[in-house]
Amino acid sequence: MGQFMLSFDYTRSICLNICDRFRCCAVHNSLRFDNAKFEQIFHKQNNNIYGLAVALLIISLWAASLTLLLCLNVANFSSWLLPIVIAWQTFLYTGLFITAHDAMHGSVFQQNKKINHFIGSLAVFFYAFFSYRQLLKKHWLHHHHPASELDPDHHDGNSSNPIYWYFHFMKNYWSWNQFLGMVIAFNLANYMLPIAQTNLILFWIVPSILSSVQLFYFGTFLPHREPEEGYIRPHCAQTIALPIFWSFISCYHFGYHQEHHEFPHVSWWQLPAVYKQKADVSKAPSREGSTSVSINDRQPI
Repeated sequence: MGQFMLSFDYTRSICLNICDRFRCCAVHNSLRFDNAKFEQIFHKQNNNIYGLAVALLIISLWAASLTLLLCLNVANFSSWLLPIVIAWQTFLYTGLFITAHDAMHGSVFQQNKKINHFIGSLAVFFYAFFSYRQLLKKHWLHHHHPASELDPDHHDGNSSNPIYWYFHFMKNYWSWNQFLGMVIAFNLANYMLPIAQTNLILFWIVPSILSSVQLFYFGTFLPHREPEEGYIRPHCAQTIALPIFWSFISCYHFGYHQEHHEFPHVSWWQLPAVYKQKADVSKAPSREGSTSVSINDRQPI
């Protein structure tokens, strides 16, 4: 645990130092960020329990929904209702991983690291028996070396086809221990609990797989695929410019990916504020008292 906390402190200190540098640097022909508005965002992030409340809400909704769905008779579902229910459960599964992702950046509960990491560990365990510690290491490799051979999220360098990339992506994160854990859990639930096998497949297995596709497509493929002009943006990332509602529905604002890489300690539910602020100041004339941050001159985290 000591090594784990030391690793987190080290990576988080790098992240915050770089973010501070971004906020303090001034360059010409760049986007100008209003200090006051961003201070409100960061102050709100650092001085409340909203992050913890949001995380617990998502985990609770997932658990309650899964419990209910496993107990229902699938035969009573209409042909149009079943896909909606599966999509709903998929969305909650995605929320589990997004919650763990926030914990990796220390933003679930900044006041207490142990609670923050516990919530993250719980979320990825419920998601698919992932090791939070291993995910943390790999995720920081992604932030330090985006779109490179050291990036576990990137394709293998031979093919950027989304299907091939997805399976390469999953291979980097999946393990036989997870597979064994899933098999044991499935059979225990199937043979020792009064749960129909169909329910386990439709509401537990299928949503977790679909959610991995959702996370990959909106959180890796679209933001990190190479543009025609090549990787010229910082962090080798680009934002999916969706309206805030559809950004939430698509993947908990994970499509605001440039903003996430620039301010990785900002929670998913606060990314729209950063996105909106960037959009506003990009149209506004320069004024005294603002901070200039060059998107083009930044170095990857």
